[in-house]
Formats: sequence, structure tokens, C-alpha cells
Amino acid sequence: MHTIGEVAEMLGISAHTLRYYEKEQIIIPLRDASGDRRYNESHLKWLQFVIKLKETQMPIAVIKQYASLFQEGEHTAPERLKLLEDHKKSVEQQMNTLHAANEMLELKITAYRSFIGK
Repeated sequence: MHTIGEVAEMLGISAHTLRYYEKEQIIIPLRDASGDRRYNESHLKWLQFVIKLKETQMPIAVIKQYASLFQEGEHTAPERLKLLEDHKKSVEQQMNTLHAANEMLELKITAYRSFIGK
């Protein structure tokens, strides 16, 4: 079991973010006898997944919806699958946009190097 500070450090996020995720019911940590938050390995894996979703620009509202569906149980699997498939399409569009931008940058860099004589 890990404390909020330990988890924040392990995952490279703030304790404030963890508390926010709890407030939004994206994660529900365990509590010890003193009422302090405790996170197990399952929580860590879930948070790593949430962080990846955030890094790929999934809105918090959608992450919250996914978390709620997950907590409802296995019967929500088709809805969760749809959310992930839709997000994957969005990620693929982001990748295409970044690839096109990278190609444009490569052309500009090549032009500048040619101009400068490098």
C-alpha cells in the first residue's frame, strides 16, 4: 500500500491531481484507520491508464464517464469499448496531424540548412 505522496512521486503527478481525481470519482482510494488515503497496485495501474488517456487529450469528462462505467460492472463493457475506439480515432488523427507538421518542419529545417550552408 502506498500513500498519496508516494503515488504522486511514482507517477510524476501532484497530490493535488490525485485528490482532484478522487473528487471527480475517477479513482476511489482505500482509507486506513486514520482516514489517510492508501493506494494498491490496482490503483497504480488504473492511474497509469488515466495518465495516458490525459496525455492523449482525452477530456476529463470522458475519463470520468469511463471510470463510472467501469465501476458499474462488466455489463458496461460495450460502452467502454466504444469510448476507447472513439478515442483511438482521435489519437490517430492527432498522430496524422503531428506527422504532417513534422514533415513541414523537416522541409523548413532543410531549407534553412541549405541557405546557411550547414
